[in-house]
Amino acid sequence: MSEDYRTVNRASWDERAPAHAASPGYALERFRADPSFLSDVVRFDLPLLGEVDGLRGVHLQCHLGTDTLSLSRLGARMTGLDFSAAALAEARALVAATGEDVDFVEADVYDAADVLPAHAFDLVFTGVGALCWLPDVRRWASVVARLLAPGGRLFLREGHPMLWSLADARADGLLVVEHPYFERDEPSVWDEPGTYVETDVVFEHNLTHEWNHGLGELVTALLDEGLSLTGLAEHDSVPWEALPGQMEQLPAGEWRLADRPWRLAHSYTLQAVRRPGQAPGVDISQR
Repeated sequence: MSEDYRTVNRASWDERAPAHAASPGYALERFRADPSFLSDVVRFDLPLLGEVDGLRGVHLQCHLGTDTLSLSRLGARMTGLDFSAAALAEARALVAATGEDVDFVEADVYDAADVLPAHAFDLVFTGVGALCWLPDVRRWASVVARLLAPGGRLFLREGHPMLWSLADARADGLLVVEHPYFERDEPSVWDEPGTYVETDVVFEHNLTHEWNHGLGELVTALLDEGLSLTGLAEHDSVPWEALPGQMEQLPAGEWRLADRPWRLAHSYTLQAVRRPGQAPGVDISQR
């Protein structure tokens, strides 16, 4: 597969990083002003995430590092990894302003196990809106397995593949399956201005390549890498207005369908562990 998707997607993320940092949605000023402040995403995760104090963690595809910093504030020793230099510049400026100890590494997620120590992390964390940028979920699962220490845990919350498969919001309110549910070789190619946070910035790089990954594909990929599934919860909300005009915002900041939200799984949380004695993941970087 051509690696051009990385160049295309990186241009989009590099351009949007400063606008995201300046937007109220990422609340960087709150992080600077209040040393106890946590991101909305991590606050949502807390009931399932549990205690992370003292864990060595890595946040894959960390973007501006707000979730990475939040996990650090909960006591984890965190490293954030992202392929966007512009995003990591904002992340490093944020932790410098707060005086907190978080490391950031610039690398593509598929290279994470090559630039970070193998089998050294108690927690691999991945947040909402990360997996859709990756063409091969099995390759990603191999990276996770190579990063996790024996007994280490993967914590993933992601937009549900059913949500990703829906057409944009319709005037009649119908939920219509329009896009792939399963992973396909060819990406869904989008050419859309704007971004998911409030901003007046007009962007030039609007082309992106994205992929969906079915839940069965994801679970099977992790099982094939020797991980044991310990939790899979589906949620009726997401952190952004995924279907504009059809959603309502909840008090905690999440969004869900205004009309019968029980019709749709909006997001999910998956947890898996590398049991002591299980075979480590193999390198399938050439797949």
